Amino acid sequence: MSTINVTARQRSGGWELEIDEDNITQVRTLANASDQVIDYLDTVNPDVDHSTWEIHVIPDLGELTKRIAESKRATAHAADLQVEAARLSREVVRDLRARHLSVSDVAAILEISRGRVSQLDG
Repeated sequence: MSTINVTARQRSGGWELEIDEDNITQVRTLANASDQVIDYLDTVNPDVDHSTWEIHVIPDLGELTKRIAESKRATAHAADLQVEAARLSREVVRDLRARHLSVSDVAAILEISRGRVSQLDG
């Protein structure tokens, strides 16, 4: 399977998709960009099956592109922290319950609901 990066630049009425300097096509919405690239490639090179190609559409929005990347990194980092927090919470609940504390006491200590304690202890 081949992989290609396509640069998308906003234009009046849609997007310009630059596959390379000699191959440029257009699409109305980015949601259809990968399909449009495959259709275009099928037209210029009909002997190749492009349907299995992995198309990476990379919007070029100037300085905003950098902020989008930062936002994506921060979101991924927050998701990683959420996973770690859940793991730690499960461990703490198990440790507290191993000390024979009641679900109500564990809930009070951790400032969470009794139902959440039960979820974490399960």
